[in-house]
Amino acid sequence: MQIAVGSDHAGYALKQVLADRLRELGHGVVDCGTGDEQPVDYPDFGALVGRAVCGGGADAGVCVCGTGIGISIAANKIRGVRAAVVHDVSSARLARAHNDANVACFGARLVGRTVALDALDAFLATGFDAGRHLRRIAKIDRLEEDA
Repeated sequence: MQIAVGSDHAGYALKQVLADRLRELGHGVVDCGTGDEQPVDYPDFGALVGRAVCGGGADAGVCVCGTGIGISIAANKIRGVRAAVVHDVSSARLARAHNDANVACFGARLVGRTVALDALDAFLATGFDAGRHLRRIAKIDRLEEDA
């Protein structure tokens, strides 16, 4: 699987750790930046990851900023992105199983390395449960049409 990764300066170090894990697991990594800890704006990188996922350049995405919130909001502005802030294994599994999230967002200032790695593994290992959730995802998709 190809996974797009992106972060701002606050998330750079954790992004690198997560990208290394993806490679260890045999995934291709599309690095959308940033390339260091110099101050940058998270919306730029959330959008790049979102465009990679929805444009066919990646199957899923991983975003990191200080809290995970800002970069998730930016990624969610891209049509077709379902970016979810994940804090642990449970939230990562539920984001995939119930919301069919295609981008996992992490807060580098809130989630430690080990927890983030475990959550990433859970996100990748979990499929969408569909069933009753399919109707809700369809409603989310229609919201994009109304925008």
